[in-house]
Amino acid sequence: MGDQTVVVSQEVPGRVDELSLASRVESLLFVADSPVAVSRLAEALEASSDEVEAALEDLTQALVGRGLCLQRVGARVQLITSPNAASDVERFLGLETRIRLSRAALETLAIVAYQQPITRPEIEAIRGVGSDSVIRTLLSGGLIEEVGRSPSVGRPILYGTTFEFLQQFGLEGLDHLPALTDIQVGGDGEDAA
Repeated sequence: MGDQTVVVSQEVPGRVDELSLASRVESLLFVADSPVAVSRLAEALEASSDEVEAALEDLTQALVGRGLCLQRVGARVQLITSPNAASDVERFLGLETRIRLSRAALETLAIVAYQQPITRPEIEAIRGVGSDSVIRTLLSGGLIEEVGRSPSVGRPILYGTTFEFLQQFGLEGLDHLPALTDIQVGGDGEDAA
């Protein structure tokens, strides 16, 4: 027996040009290790942003009732496990079920979620108390992040929620937050983080 040459055909069934744009977007999101800008997807797929947006809508519809879904914040998107499967995934991976937050941390997180981008002084004006330690807790938990600087005097840091926030609360996007009129407030005001 002599040397054997293995030839790989260039005509592979199911090659990229036979996949829908939605399937190609899904492939990129599957391998991405963090949220991806729509413009980056368009560049990689050599498509327009409008075409990618339409493909994302098709993919969103195709994933309804499945174990995966799209999560979106502004122009960034990622493929995640369905919030409805969270307990199964956490049990499978041996993860702690949820991050435990104090009342003060939940209050601050709600302010950031509904008012973002927002500065620490603005948060404190709404809460009526200092919020340094609570903000540090939320930053270290990955639920909020610095998203820029305010143009106001002193250029204070602007905060916004993260993709981790959406995952922890089972939201596909900020537009899935409950309306403020649907939220009932009660209890005493606790300040510990």
